[in-house]
Amino acid sequence: MKRTITILVLLAIQMAHSQTKNKTADALFDKMYYIDAAKSYEMSINNGDISKEILQRAGDAYYFNTQMENASKYYKKLLADYPTEVSAEYYFRYAQSLQGIQNYELAKKWMKNFSEKQKSSDSRGQNFSLKTVTLEDIKKLKPQFLLENLEINSAYSDMGPMFYKGDLVYSTTVDSSFLKTNKYGWNDQPYLNMQLGKISPQQTNVSFKERFGKEITTQYHEACVAFSPDEQTIYFTRNNYNGKLKRDSKGVNNLKIYSATAVESDNGSVKWENVKELPFNSDNYSVGQPTVSKDGKRLYFVSDMPGTIGSADIFVVDILGKDQYSNPRNLGEKINTSGREMFPYITDKALYFASDGFLGLGGLDVFESRLNNEVFDEPVNLGAPLNSSMDDFGYIVNEDTNKGFVCSNRKTGKGDDDIYSFERSCVQSINGYVFDAISNKNIAGAIVTLKNNENQKLQETVSRIDGKFEFEENIDCKTPYTIEAAKDNFTTSTKAIVTPENSGITEVPIGLDPALIERKDGLLKIKIGIIFFDLNKSEVRYDAAIELNKVVLLMTQYPTVVIKIESHTDSRADDQYNLDLSDRRAKATRDYIISQGIAPERIESAIGYGETQLVNNCSNGVPCTEAQHQMNRRSEFIITKM
Repeated sequence: MKRTITILVLLAIQMAHSQTKNKTADALFDKMYYIDAAKSYEMSINNGDISKEILQRAGDAYYFNTQMENASKYYKKLLADYPTEVSAEYYFRYAQSLQGIQNYELAKKWMKNFSEKQKSSDSRGQNFSLKTVTLEDIKKLKPQFLLENLEINSAYSDMGPMFYKGDLVYSTTVDSSFLKTNKYGWNDQPYLNMQLGKISPQQTNVSFKERFGKEITTQYHEACVAFSPDEQTIYFTRNNYNGKLKRDSKGVNNLKIYSATAVESDNGSVKWENVKELPFNSDNYSVGQPTVSKDGKRLYFVSDMPGTIGSADIFVVDILGKDQYSNPRNLGEKINTSGREMFPYITDKALYFASDGFLGLGGLDVFESRLNNEVFDEPVNLGAPLNSSMDDFGYIVNEDTNKGFVCSNRKTGKGDDDIYSFERSCVQSINGYVFDAISNKNIAGAIVTLKNNENQKLQETVSRIDGKFEFEENIDCKTPYTIEAAKDNFTTSTKAIVTPENSGITEVPIGLDPALIERKDGLLKIKIGIIFFDLNKSEVRYDAAIELNKVVLLMTQYPTVVIKIESHTDSRADDQYNLDLSDRRAKATRDYIISQGIAPERIESAIGYGETQLVNNCSNGVPCTEAQHQMNRRSEFIITKM
């Protein structure tokens, strides 16, 4: 597979600048003619030159064309022979090449080595070693995409799809013979130019319709387009070319974004006129891969301009009208990493982009960052089969139909970069954990039940030693469910949820209260039986001690719990007498609990309230039954700290 997409990586590949003894190969490499350079370096290696420089460049020449098996072979030799002499970047490239051949375990080891050698905050190593999401988690994601290879694909590069008037604009190296056919030395293929394809009614295939945008086509690269909402303005990526190629001080021809305006003829055909460079372009860095927000107010793009976090970052500008734009703003470290973020596509619901800086399956993977109140969520890897061990990028989607297109240079394609149609199904899982609501410790062995909206049991599982549980089978999107968790010596808890309308994992933590605790009137109370005292006395009786021992037991099990004790009487007898009696009983209760080994400071207060806080209408002079009076004769143990 050739790495044609790298012409649009916009930059800034960190190349080995040291020269080798093979001057011919070096010249080819410096011009980015990687296919010919790789062959020439291999000849030197076969003739006995295994210097650090020759191994670096041989590996790079294959790496930049996504020939990962050959790249890994030379990187392996490089790191074995010169482990302390090469930069950390080669540890990263070796790990990436190993992922490209699906040797994930060894890739994980070398990514760890990269992170240790880098000795910085490089997010690529950090993302790879995150404990919250592992490579195994991504590999286990339920498939939510059905992909079809399009008939327009060729043995060369076909990429950069974008919706336009119900059709599909895309870029290809095929059929550019109406211009002088130059070949791009990077991969020995013709330059990319744009075509228009007709999307089938089922949106699963695309057939060639006509060449697109002849008037904005040059003999160099044009690709990766975006349109204003009214489709009267096109934004496209092109080499820095205005009659002739321009190069920076290092001899690199960077990329730029251009705009043009649609002019429709009477027969409905469109010509693109008034071609302009966007004002934030530069001869000294690359800008490309535009995408426009649905309201037409913002333009997102990729660049390696000053302020870039990694090799290539996603930026945004405000479209102010009359060819005016705000200054570019970097989307920040939530979206951009120390690696490459590329091929953004913005909808009213999410930002989709390709990255090799987040944890992935190899090469570039497609990520989704949901948009909530103009704030992007943490990016989520969309998993296989959309992503593969090779490069996957250029994702566009109709959010109403969940159908769209994506590019990949995976080995099962027709050759090089291919465009695939996809249909995205909504796939949900419910994950969670059960925990003690007082101590926050995980609870193992809880019975967790999933029920539908009609309270019918759908699935049942048991929480693991870490308290976690999962429901993965037949979980629908945008559907109400109830989750119930039960465990001996705990109060059963239920939680109602509605799964989101988009694919993903719904996290559901469920806290269980110990059986001795109840939540009442917004308070946490220790639930025990009635504390009986002899008539007009405050000494703790034997039967009362049995109940109070439950309080002692709970406070022993939860050593951070602090309580206050409240004692109450009914309304019979004098008000002041009841107040004094209840206060003596509260303090006697406190003294008993302390006598059983509970620290005095864990009892915040012990106060009697007499008949001042009746729970019913049985106040002075109101006739009530004995049972009604009994409701007011109570002791309460209120948890104030946990």
